[in-house]
Amino acid sequence: MTDSFLLRTEGLTKEFKGFIAVNDVSLHVRQGTIHTLIGPNGAGKTTCFNLVSKFLTPTSGSIFYKGKDITGMRPAEIARSGMVRSFQISAVFPHLTVLENVRVALQRKHGESFDFWRTEKMLARFNERAFELLEAVGLAKEHVALAAELSYGQKRALELATTLALDPEMMLLDEPTAGMASADVERMIALIRSAAEKRTVLMVEHNLGVVAALSDLVTVLAAGAIIAEGDYASVAKDPRVVAAYLGSSLD
Repeated sequence: MTDSFLLRTEGLTKEFKGFIAVNDVSLHVRQGTIHTLIGPNGAGKTTCFNLVSKFLTPTSGSIFYKGKDITGMRPAEIARSGMVRSFQISAVFPHLTVLENVRVALQRKHGESFDFWRTEKMLARFNERAFELLEAVGLAKEHVALAAELSYGQKRALELATTLALDPEMMLLDEPTAGMASADVERMIALIRSAAEKRTVLMVEHNLGVVAALSDLVTVLAAGAIIAEGDYASVAKDPRVVAAYLGSSLD
């Protein structure tokens, strides 16, 4: 039977020495959508995200990607299957140029190792695609700059470019706007929206303005369990969600 969801978890649970961080979470992410996990501090969002991306092993429950049980797979195997965790799997090297960073990622996309000693002629075949990606994230003019010289917002944009270089079918974005100034947040919203035109996105995000702007579906966690799910407007008014956020308005 064909799975109608690109990513699906059933009964996902994670226990740490008697503390249940994620409790029986069944998450269903439809292809072509931006699906966001939100919740107050300690809700289990990051743990759930680490379970889905296989940086943690669940105590119980199952994870399915494209209908295949991936519960026992390792992160590198998941990435090769088309699901890439941005800002962790994507490699940004501070002492390489912006262009070189993207070319390194493109080597991996073509099944090659990260060989820094290859001749310029051999690496130049990646230039056209690398420039396309840099243009997409607004960094084409900075292609000769060292990654270490970029602003924080530009570094996050470069990380997104290296992730896109792997041409993932699904992107897992962990707090993509954390620590950004408002101008950089607006730019990242536009970049994520553009990247999601041909991809599925699962995102953890604290900035509720970003959540409202991007999300097709929002899943709210509290105390490790799902307490609400729906579009942003509906979950923002859900009494259980408001209570979980200590009575603060989500509008």
